[in-house]
Amino acid sequence: MIDLRSDTVTLPTAEMRAAMARAELGDDVYGEDPTVNRLEEMAAAAMGKEAALLVPSGTMGNLIALLTHCPRGTKALLGSQSHTYVYEAGGGAAVGGIMLAAVANREGGELDLLELERELSLPEDPHFARVRLVALENTHNRCGGEAVAPEHMTQVAEIARPRGLAVHLDGARVFNAAVALGTTAASLAAEADSVLFCLSKGLACPVGSLLCASGSFIAEARRVRKMLGGGMRQAGIVAAAGVVALGGTMIERLAEDHDNARALAGGLAGVGGLRVLPARRRTNMVFFEVTGGSEKVQRFLAALREHGVLVTERSATVFRAVTHYGIGRNDIGRALEGFRRAAAEVNLS
Repeated sequence: MIDLRSDTVTLPTAEMRAAMARAELGDDVYGEDPTVNRLEEMAAAAMGKEAALLVPSGTMGNLIALLTHCPRGTKALLGSQSHTYVYEAGGGAAVGGIMLAAVANREGGELDLLELERELSLPEDPHFARVRLVALENTHNRCGGEAVAPEHMTQVAEIARPRGLAVHLDGARVFNAAVALGTTAASLAAEADSVLFCLSKGLACPVGSLLCASGSFIAEARRVRKMLGGGMRQAGIVAAAGVVALGGTMIERLAEDHDNARALAGGLAGVGGLRVLPARRRTNMVFFEVTGGSEKVQRFLAALREHGVLVTERSATVFRAVTHYGIGRNDIGRALEGFRRAAAEVNLS
């Protein structure tokens, strides 16, 4: 089965498994796990921040950032298509009493700056929740997996800073963005007060994300992590895989995923009944639309699975395919053959 549903289905490398088996361990809640401490130092350096915090998941990391930046009853502005707003179960509101307000995302993942300005133009008045945070996402999952240019982060920061607002970057796949843009993750995160990135997507680790920020912010975030039940004990077992990922070739290897995604997009463009959605700065995601009506769409997906290819649903007719570690160019060729056969069987074109 060629699993293109997500880069979260990656399995750790042999080097990661070996590192996990021999990891030096301690109790991380006491700050005594040397492998976790090493990983957090590496993560902070990679993002250009003072400190970092290992958390079980990206969702928890983003929630910790929200709770640390925003007192109860305040507002955080997020993209209308952002992962935190759409896919994280409203945790900021449910757990932190934070008002999550959506600002429109443009097709490439950028926030609509005029709408952001309008949201921030409300007068200081007891009727309105005070804004404390603006959050961005790079790469942007629901906007084609696109890498968002660093100039946009600068523009947002120039709007937020004079108003005393913090900026958070959900950089779950920020290394994909850096590779696609020919820059560093630290450069992309430079304007952010806090940044979250995932180990368990393109970097192929089995679990874990890192929240990076100033030393004082991370000290408070560590308390919030404990409150949420995210304090882990001998977490060096999973941190060891992250040390391998950040210290080895897993970041530069992401370029291979991007090349495979471009090859997949090019091949899908030639399959009748499929329309590949455009991307200016494609990373490891390909979104495509299936034509022919809902009944044909479901038959096509069933046929595609029969031919050994898995994708994930974005809407009733739009689907996502993600390239990742473990998927090589030969797999892309096999997947495209599966797409062609499924489309022919269903008579999509």
